[in-house]
Amino acid sequence: MSARLAPGPGVRAAAEVGPGEGSGDPSYRIVEPALSAEERRWLGEIRRRLFARDLLRPKNGADAEACLRERIATVARADLQLKDPDLQDRLTYYLIRDLVGFGRIDVPMRDPDVEDISCDGVGIPLFVQHRRWGSLVTNVCFSDPHELDLFVGNLAQRAGRHLSIAEPLVEGTLPGGARLQASLGAQVTTRGSTFTIRRFRERALSPTDLVRSGTIDAQTMAYLWLAIEAGRSFVVIGGTASGKTTTLNALLHFVPAERKIVSIEDTRELYLPQENWVPLVTRDAAPWAEEAGSRPAGAVDMYDLLSAALRQRPQYLVVGEVRGREAYTVFQAMSTGRTCCATFHAENLRAMVQRMENPPISLPRALLGALPLVLVQALVRVGDTPARRVRSVVEIDGLDPETEEVVASTIYRWDAASDRFRTSGQSRLLEQLARERGVGIDAIQREVERRRWLLERWAGSNGEDPVAPDSFLRDAAAYARDPESALSAALRREEGPFSPRVGGTP
Repeated sequence: MSARLAPGPGVRAAAEVGPGEGSGDPSYRIVEPALSAEERRWLGEIRRRLFARDLLRPKNGADAEACLRERIATVARADLQLKDPDLQDRLTYYLIRDLVGFGRIDVPMRDPDVEDISCDGVGIPLFVQHRRWGSLVTNVCFSDPHELDLFVGNLAQRAGRHLSIAEPLVEGTLPGGARLQASLGAQVTTRGSTFTIRRFRERALSPTDLVRSGTIDAQTMAYLWLAIEAGRSFVVIGGTASGKTTTLNALLHFVPAERKIVSIEDTRELYLPQENWVPLVTRDAAPWAEEAGSRPAGAVDMYDLLSAALRQRPQYLVVGEVRGREAYTVFQAMSTGRTCCATFHAENLRAMVQRMENPPISLPRALLGALPLVLVQALVRVGDTPARRVRSVVEIDGLDPETEEVVASTIYRWDAASDRFRTSGQSRLLEQLARERGVGIDAIQREVERRRWLLERWAGSNGEDPVAPDSFLRDAAAYARDPESALSAALRREEGPFSPRVGGTP
């Protein structure tokens, strides 16, 4: 499998995924145009002349790549009398790659199927995390320590961060939203400079995207739609790279557009379609800031943002990842009736309770009873393919008065053998919603079934064209205003086995 991914027009590069050299294991190979020693001399000369004439930086507001292409062409033809258009295209490719793109990792940085790019040190091949193939070794390797140090320093600068021997670790956000973690030299890593770049999709996934990919089924998603719309708090837990933030972002599409959302993150990862949304991001102290008390002056942490967010009267408070003292405030807010949504790093419910109760969080167990819903997500293998699945949806019914243990029941569970989702319990949450609406539980269950039917049509599960992800919020709002009209519109697209009018609207 190959894809042409590097800058254009003109000569482009490709990424190929296939059996590695000397083994049957798949690898990620970057194929770029070849240059001879003489052509590399031309490349260096053009770069030198661009630098000497201050032509490397485009004018403010100008498209960097298009402007630089024009200037490269001028220097190549007018100054160096370069007549070969094919050579000029190949030289332009490398100059654009290095001056505008991300150099030797520009191809995977443009590949929508690459989630992570990792360099573990000098002389070690880079690895990528591929959405379909998992972890793959590449044919890119930094063999020169000085070259790798310069490359890592450039990444830090592009993220707006300072990297030096005095401060050899850095975290930041690259242009385009990718998250960077890097270290310089052998100060804290024994094999030289390292970097890890975590990339995110250009467009946040919607609930129908998760249904279509099999991360969750339409029945479970319909249940969550009803719960989130009714203002129930939830936490998505799971291990590293299990897709917690992606699922959180998708589920937030169920928040009605008129409700106010305030999100708090260390690095911006959430991208919501609602306009009534205030995204807050933490800030590190400036490198020159002196320490004031227990932390550097100028720092704004999650707890500071959470305190400020509560004063903005949000109807939905979203925390990108709970991992410190802010947990106490989040659960206090839940206990007072505020809707809070978050992710948390834990493999299962028991691990979540243990992490919450112990330092550095030290949350009183009594507050855990304020959390009504927990989604457990994992990175699994379905056949030979890595996939993300919501392994279970758990309702928390409070604490046992005698043992003080968390009372929980699993409502939906993923069956690994069949790759299907099963209902495994009676939902107290749906019973609560029935009492709040003054209807019977049968009416609520019919409403879940109606929404399940609608989500399947929107996701294209029956062979019809899926609804555009960008229109999901509008379609969900249309259903909230007039369920019958929304169901009729979906029914006109294709008749299905379920009649959405059966039982009426609760």
